[in-house]
Amino acid sequence: MADTYPAFDISPVPVPALDAEAPELFHGLYGMPMFVTVATADLAESVHFWTRGLGFFDLFTVPGQLTHLRRWAFQDVLLVPGDHPAETPAQTVSFACVPTQLDEIASACERLTPGCTTGPRQMPWNSTELEIRTPENTRVVMTAARPYDPSGPEAEFLRSIGITAPDA
Repeated sequence: MADTYPAFDISPVPVPALDAEAPELFHGLYGMPMFVTVATADLAESVHFWTRGLGFFDLFTVPGQLTHLRRWAFQDVLLVPGDHPAETPAQTVSFACVPTQLDEIASACERLTPGCTTGPRQMPWNSTELEIRTPENTRVVMTAARPYDPSGPEAEFLRSIGITAPDA
């Protein structure tokens, strides 16, 4: 495919804006173009944290074998029984959200597991990010795009590393 175009019409992620509204949770079925599998020593505890803290819902469960969680379309997580060896670093997965959700997610996660969040903080690549450590030690980054300001410090950073963006 040689054509490029703004793909927001095929993505559940809204156009960056400080007051962007999150799409509804997506309950439909589709061929998943990407998903993450997270091993957990306590499936019930992990399901509770991901649903009550991170805003996912249980799409379906095969008792004792896996729980398929979802948030927006194309934000799928499979929780499965298992342990990570202590010497293995936790995996990191990032999910899009909108700016207004960051404080709500941070508060919900902190109520469940005090001290599990870092941020939110503004990043030089034009997003605000919240880092969460889940009970199974997965590093989840909730990332909210900000509106592009061609005269702002983020635009200068992007130009400095050779990325050009429209000045609109």
